[in-house]
Amino acid sequence: MMKSYILDYANENEFRKLERAIKKYNMLAYKKLTFEYFSALRNGNFLGDKISSNKKKNTETYELKLPGDKMFTQIHGEIKLVYTVHNDNNTIMLETITPSDILLEGHRSELTTYKGIMISKANASKDMFKIDLLNMLQNK
Repeated sequence: MMKSYILDYANENEFRKLERAIKKYNMLAYKKLTFEYFSALRNGNFLGDKISSNKKKNTETYELKLPGDKMFTQIHGEIKLVYTVHNDNNTIMLETITPSDILLEGHRSELTTYKGIMISKANASKDMFKIDLLNMLQNK
């Protein structure tokens, strides 16, 4: 018989904000997360790369890459779910979704886009420069 795990949150308010931003800006990642990855985690199938392990606390931390746009990934980084498995009490603590800075900013206010990629209001010129540079490199 397979173990059944319970999903819990390290900081539920923060995680829900990140989750809503993913839903708003990347529906494919949200659907995969909600309907595939969470059910797999509940069934004990730990997805992603193991990044650390603590034998004293009997925990393992994983990083799961979520699907995302190639250009978004190059500008802001890969979208990843970070979670910790507590083997003693069959609990999975959902830690965070990265890149949290752009996602939290998108949760607080509507983000603008430049050439189809969302850009941060705080670093708009830097993000636009990266987008232009990547477009220039792709056109060669």
